[in-house]
Amino acid sequence: MADPLILLTNDDGVHAPGIRALAASLDGAGEVWVVAPDREASASSQSLTLKHPLRAEKVEARILAVDGTPADCVNLAIVKLLPRRPTVVVSGINRGGNLGDDVFYSGTVGAAREATFFGVPAIAVSLAARADLDYGPAAAFTRRLTDLVIERGLPERTLLNVNVPMGQPVGAAVTVQGRRAHESTILEGLDPRLRTYYWIEEGRDHWVSDEMSDIHAVRAGLVSVSPLQTDTTNHRVVDALRGWAREIEPSGAR
Repeated sequence: MADPLILLTNDDGVHAPGIRALAASLDGAGEVWVVAPDREASASSQSLTLKHPLRAEKVEARILAVDGTPADCVNLAIVKLLPRRPTVVVSGINRGGNLGDDVFYSGTVGAAREATFFGVPAIAVSLAARADLDYGPAAAFTRRLTDLVIERGLPERTLLNVNVPMGQPVGAAVTVQGRRAHESTILEGLDPRLRTYYWIEEGRDHWVSDEMSDIHAVRAGLVSVSPLQTDTTNHRVVDALRGWAREIEPSGAR
């Protein structure tokens, strides 16, 4: 039986230290391939490039750089670049956390979600730090988790969103996606031609207190593992909204 094929990607770029640490940690767990953007592609979510062709350049053996988004990398790798279907896709290790609502913006999570569309189990991994980065604990945890996913699999269209706190974690917790109230910050200025430009900053977050949430776990020094699904339907309100059906029917449909 062939070794598991592990596809690595990220949104920090193919040369980012996080993906290098991840590749080193997963060495021996299977046949490791890296297909990642040729530059930083943060906050690209699950966007695909449709307006121009993509190119993949060999960096080293089993390492390719793609001039596209993280989701492009997963799509292209599975359909064209890999010698066979991957056993698991691991996206990361991202510089900075991907907690709560950030999962909708994150290219790291978007790449993992893209893998689930192909029926491939996926893990997104982020280090909840911006400075003094030590990827060692996150890489070691991901190796153990990846071994488990290879052995046991994951439910259909489910990915694991992992956030590792700074320093040495004191444990791990299975969590839910946190919620926040966000205050956006947009800087305004003039370019050299005196045209107005706007620069979206990260802003400020006010997190809703929830002991089950990913943000609470990370603040407590725990590795957060959140199972996310691709179905974003709010099933609790479907029946109530069906009562609106006759009121919103198009003219002439009755």
